[in-house]
Amino acid sequence: MGTVTRSIDLPIAADTACALAQKPELFDFVLRPILRIRTLQRPDHIGPGSRVSGRLWWFGVIPAWTHHLTLLRLDATEILTREHGGLVRTWNHHLTFTPTGEHSCRYTDEIEIDDGWRGAVVGPVAHLLFRHRHRRWRALAAVLA
Repeated sequence: MGTVTRSIDLPIAADTACALAQKPELFDFVLRPILRIRTLQRPDHIGPGSRVSGRLWWFGVIPAWTHHLTLLRLDATEILTREHGGLVRTWNHHLTFTPTGEHSCRYTDEIEIDDGWRGAVVGPVAHLLFRHRHRRWRALAAVLA
């Protein structure tokens, strides 16, 4: 497995940031306009074992694949998912929000992706998506701080 990791410091508390990361609206905000997801299946209560599937759209207009996410772990400062769909056979996503102060945290996205040709394609896209996500997170956190 290959790994892609990116971290940034946010001016909001770790538990607040993690709670925000669980909201579908935040997911949409941090990926827009590059990716949009239209949820096809989502349980009423989200917790470990929950499964969500949604159709991805590049730039909101070009249909991609249906992406599947299984929530493995969820606590006040950590989210762990196992994801796949389309070209993405393995996307094990670990989000951590480590307190760095009373009102600040270090946010880390880490994914495990396939080695081989799939990883060679998915890895660079993951780097670009994380750079964009973190820029959007930083902008949102500055407004909330």
